[in-house]
Amino acid sequence: MRTRYFRDIKGRPTIKAVVYERADHSIPRSEIDIDARKICARLADQGHEAYIVGGAVRDLLSGRIPKDFDIATDASPSRVKRLFRNSRVIGKRFRLVHVYFRDGKIHEVATFRAPESGDRNHVFGTLNEDVMRRDFSLNALYYDPREETVIDFVNGVKDIRKGVLKSVLPLSTSFSEDPVRMLRAVKYAAITGMKVSGPVGRRIRKEAPLLATASLSRLSEELYKILKSRNSEIIMRLMDRYKLLEHLLPNFGDNKSLREATFLSLAKLDQKMISAEVSRGVMIFHLCGEMLEAHGAFERQGRKEPLYLDVVHTLKGLLKPLVQPNRDVEEAVRLIFIDRGFKIPRKRPRHPEVRVGESEGGDRPRRRRYRHRKLKDQND
Repeated sequence: MRTRYFRDIKGRPTIKAVVYERADHSIPRSEIDIDARKICARLADQGHEAYIVGGAVRDLLSGRIPKDFDIATDASPSRVKRLFRNSRVIGKRFRLVHVYFRDGKIHEVATFRAPESGDRNHVFGTLNEDVMRRDFSLNALYYDPREETVIDFVNGVKDIRKGVLKSVLPLSTSFSEDPVRMLRAVKYAAITGMKVSGPVGRRIRKEAPLLATASLSRLSEELYKILKSRNSEIIMRLMDRYKLLEHLLPNFGDNKSLREATFLSLAKLDQKMISAEVSRGVMIFHLCGEMLEAHGAFERQGRKEPLYLDVVHTLKGLLKPLVQPNRDVEEAVRLIFIDRGFKIPRKRPRHPEVRVGESEGGDRPRRRRYRHRKLKDQND
């Protein structure tokens, strides 16, 4: 283990990072995805810095198997695009590069960002500047696959070893600047088994109502990340503990028995996710099935079966303020109807007044035959 200094904006070597050598950390190079290593190697051969970052380093230090291997570099997105023919630049707020491989694998390559990089201006920066754009210390680690070293500016390695989740950014502004970070904090703590530090936990409870100001699309995206994490039950329980669930899904209410039934349903979802990926409709089915029951969505009111479209409408209302695609909501309702033994209505024709191929006067013009005959005459 050694110390490395980086220069600040005035050119003075005052920014200190701890560099963990191969003997100081528990990351075997063989555990790094071979294609991610190749990307870093090519960038390094062209004179650029390139590191494995974020969750992959965190998981490897924790003895877990990473799902993704993201890469950070000082090369611009256009430069990365030129170096890798199997890539394309994506993103509007922040330009990233996705590098594609034959087996369907995708590696994300991001250029270092400066602290002033915001929603509208994307300012590229240096390695030591990029670390200050990370949210929590466990995600602010950089692994160099060529040197087999971990660069740590924020004591992230020590925090992981102690099992404590701490913020990199000042708590006075971190969550107000981006309320979604509160969901991410709870998610990381639940997945890794780490404890949320006292200052972070108190700030989350205090600023939980700020979730109402966050982008609905980002909240929906984060919810699905939680549901597909295979740890949705424990994450949701921890969200409930930190008063986040009531602001993310306010229609859950204060019914403790309902929440417990929902948590148990999410435990079943986690078991399904172990063996195979599932659709978003299945996720909504496990998240909202018990909630629909509690809100009387299946009351028949003299009918043999609950009305399908009424249940769809109710489910959309329960998910508010989040807005979900109709296909996902309808798939969830179909699964609920099947699970409860209700009859699923057939799809209605687009124009119920006039059947396809039939005019209002009762004549049935042979449209397909006419079209076929017309094309034949044209060919002749």
